[in-house]
Amino acid sequence: MDILDEENGAHGRYSVTVDGHEAEMTYSRASPHLVIVDHTGVPDALRGRGVGQALSAHAVEQARAGGWKIIPLCPFFKAQATRHPDWNDVVNL
Repeated sequence: MDILDEENGAHGRYSVTVDGHEAEMTYSRASPHLVIVDHTGVPDALRGRGVGQALSAHAVEQARAGGWKIIPLCPFFKAQATRHPDWNDVVNL
């Protein structure tokens, strides 16, 4: 999946379009070293296809590359993080 990164000031999002449907994960930058993931939206047409998981994994990869931590306020991302203890280096549960 080709995930796009957009950041405008303190707000950002990761998005992907699959079969004409767009899914997104939004976040706010609380500081240069802290990001709050606050929403994941996946259209019904894409559910069960691993799109939300791909967005979550992308957020973790970006955090590792950028040297920041993630606070998961989004219930979906938080659930993914609890299933992936290998993300504990960047996710503050």
